[in-house]
Order: sequence, then C-alpha cells, then structure tokens
Amino acid sequence: MKRYILKLGILAVFSAFILTSCTESFPEVNTDPDRAKDAPATNVLAFTLRYYGSTFFDPWADMNELSTYAGYLTKIQYIDEARYNFRPGVVENHWYYGYILLNNINEIKKKAIADGADNLLGVAKVMEVLIVQNMTDRWRDIPYSDAIKMAEGVLLPTYDTQEQIYPALLAVLAEANTLLSTPAAADQLGDGDLLYNGSVKAWQKLANSLRLRLAMRISGVAPDVAKQVVETILGNPAANPVMTANKDNAMIVWPGTSPYEEPWYADSKGRDDHGVSDVLVDALKDLEDPRLPVYALPATADGEYRGFIIGALAQPSLPTISRIGTRFRKDPAGFSPVFRYAEVEFCIAEAAKKGWATGTTTQAAYEAGVRASLEENGIDNADIEAYLTTGKGKFEDTFEQIYWQQWIALYKQGMEGWSLYRRTGVPTTHYVAPGSPYPGHNAPPFRYPYPDNEGTLNGANSKTFRDQVVDNFWGKQMWFDQRTGLQ
Repeated sequence: MKRYILKLGILAVFSAFILTSCTESFPEVNTDPDRAKDAPATNVLAFTLRYYGSTFFDPWADMNELSTYAGYLTKIQYIDEARYNFRPGVVENHWYYGYILLNNINEIKKKAIADGADNLLGVAKVMEVLIVQNMTDRWRDIPYSDAIKMAEGVLLPTYDTQEQIYPALLAVLAEANTLLSTPAAADQLGDGDLLYNGSVKAWQKLANSLRLRLAMRISGVAPDVAKQVVETILGNPAANPVMTANKDNAMIVWPGTSPYEEPWYADSKGRDDHGVSDVLVDALKDLEDPRLPVYALPATADGEYRGFIIGALAQPSLPTISRIGTRFRKDPAGFSPVFRYAEVEFCIAEAAKKGWATGTTTQAAYEAGVRASLEENGIDNADIEAYLTTGKGKFEDTFEQIYWQQWIALYKQGMEGWSLYRRTGVPTTHYVAPGSPYPGHNAPPFRYPYPDNEGTLNGANSKTFRDQVVDNFWGKQMWFDQRTGLQ
C-alpha cells in the first residue's frame, strides 16, 4: 500500500482528466513531457481511495460537524461548528470533493468498460454508491442522474430527490454484485486497490453489505422494497455474500508517514479541539460497557471519564474532559472506517425483529453484532461473555437496544451515526446545542447547508430544494427520517 499511495501526487494534478492539445499545428505547445497524459485505471483507483479517505474522514468532514451531530464528539475549543456556526467555504469544499471523486470514478468506469474489466467496473460502482450515499445523507436532494455529464454538454445538472436516489443506488449495487461474482484471472484490480489488496470477493461482500445498509435505512418508508432486498441477499448468500467477520471490515489503513497519516492523528499533532461527548460517555457508563477506555481517555485532572456538552456556550476546563481514545486518534498508521462487519449483524437483527426472513434470529444477530464490535476494539473474550450474558449488554429483544448498540459500534463514522439517529431517534439522550444561533428548534440538525455556489451558479435547478431548507440545518427532513413533532 505504501509504495503505491506515494505515487499519487501526480494524479492529484489532473484528477484523472486526460490532457489534450488545443492545436494540431503546434502540439508541443500544450504538452508537458514530464506529466502523464493518461493513467492506468488501477492508479486512478488508488487516487480515488486515498482522496476519499482524506476528504470524507478528516476533521472538517467528520469530527467538527457530523460526529457532533451524531452525538459522539464535542468541540472543547473553537466550538463554532458544534454550535452550527458553519463555514461556507467548508460546505463548498465538501460538495466539490464528492463530485471530484465521482468524476474520477467515472474515468475508472470508462476504462473498465473499454477493457472489458468487469471486476474493476464492479468496484467503481461500489465506490460510486459510497460517495453518493454520503452526499445524499448530508444534503438530501442532489444532482445525481444528471451529474458528471459535462462532456455531454450538461453544465447545470438537475436535482434528484432522495426518494429517487436510494432505489437507484440499490440497483447500482445489484449490478456491482453481478459484475464481481465471476472474478477472472485476467481482470485484476491491481496495486491501486488500497482497501482490499485486490480481493474481488471482499469487494463483493462490501457491495452486498452496503445493500443491507441502504435497505434498512429506507425500511420505514419503503418497507416492501427493503424487505425484498434483504430477503434476496440473505436468502441466497452464495450469490449475494456479505461480511461475516471483522476480517471483512472495509478500513482505509494509512501508511503512517507524512503526508499519508491517519487524518484524526494528523490533526491531533497540532490541535486539541475535540473531546468525547457527554452523550457517548454517559451511555457507555450506564451500560458498564468495556469499550469506554478504548473510546475515550480519562481526564488528566482526576482520571475520571467525563464527556462534555455538544455545542456548549463556553469551553470547559480542559483537564477535566476526556479526549478521544488512543486507537481512534493517536496512531499515525490508524484507520478510517468505511464499513464494519458489526453493522451487517445489526441490520440483520433489525430485519429479523421486523419478522423478515433472515435465516437467523434477532438475538443471534444482535449478539454477533455486539461481539464483533467488542472484538474489533480489543475486548477480551471473558469480558465479552460477561457483557452479553449477565451484563447490561444482555439481549432485551427491543428495537431500541439494537439501535443503541449499533450507534455505539459506529464510533468514528460520524455520517452513519448521524443517519442512524435521524432515522431512529437513538441516542435518545441527544439534544440541540446550547450555543446554537438558531432559536426555535427542538432537534439537532436534519441536514447540511447547501453550498452558496449552487444558488449562484445553478440557481434555477437548485431553487426548489434550497427553498425547503430552514435555518441552514432544518426544514424538510431526510426521506428516511419519519420522526414527528420536530422543527
């Protein structure tokens, strides 16, 4: 991985776009002999994975906002973002990062189709879903079907609703599963696969695990669609394999040398702006959960585990607050979690609880999910058994318990924790930031602000959707968010 990730600088220059001359008479005028005009598809894949990790899992994209909206983290200095005082330039960047990635993924798809590389095409489709799912869960309605068509003359793309996007993503993942189901020796992913080191089967498992995530996310608003997807996957695991152990986890593991250090660690070298929230610390304490000393560090003042208010009016006494645990922020060769096996089991547990055909029981899936998360975090087997049999992790056969344990397991995945909260209302102890500049709201943000440039440059297509936003963070709820009485 290190050898190839260090080759990515050149790709950043042209983001996989092909450089061409503008005159036939003097081609040398516009040709840089020291810069590649094209790149192998595997190199573009490596760039895409690295760029995804560095822009979707860094402090700006996750820690400052999404992980505070989800209830995991809090700002203890420079608290603005956790109070919903956003920076317009940061919003613009997140929007552009997504579409830059989709442009590169489109290049991979074109190369794969030209080469008859079904496996690479399947991987590109999985990557497409990862990016678009994150973007629609951030903004709700976005350009999708009409996006990335500049070559076709589409400069101002129309918007798709989330109600249209989710079914489309499920269809893309079904296509990816088919493409990845017959790996051919001549169709290798190459050294650019920084996620799974060329394992086509691992990508197929990720594709179907993502299908479960998306299906369960819309299970309250499109139950017939969700049920069919879940039962299709779980009814034929040979054709639709999913993650079955932590070894299947999709983790971007960083080389650990600058500039390729894990983003949370890189931030910690020069800043001390983040602590663990009171919502998370109190939940782990109430459950007597053995993950507490892994997720958080004890306060230096007294050795206690103590979270802090999310979006507080003023900063705390810094020595009294728990910081983020060593595993999650103190390892330069740490990880950015794309998808964990534990989430698969919690999806199955919820589906079984709904009475759908899953091939297992709610209890078995719940316990497998909790066990997977505990094992991932280094908890020894004796403590795992105690937690599940006599401790406060013991199965209670409620949706709320499944959601609480899934939320805990998703730590360091701010977007997924925030989406779970918006869909289920768990953690039930979450709240509006006391320092919020927007009065009259009784729930944390529903959404993310649209970038200003969408109003300036694509005003006609975006107006209907921008008009549904209230105070930047509220207004129309996500399609999958069916909670009532909120504003």
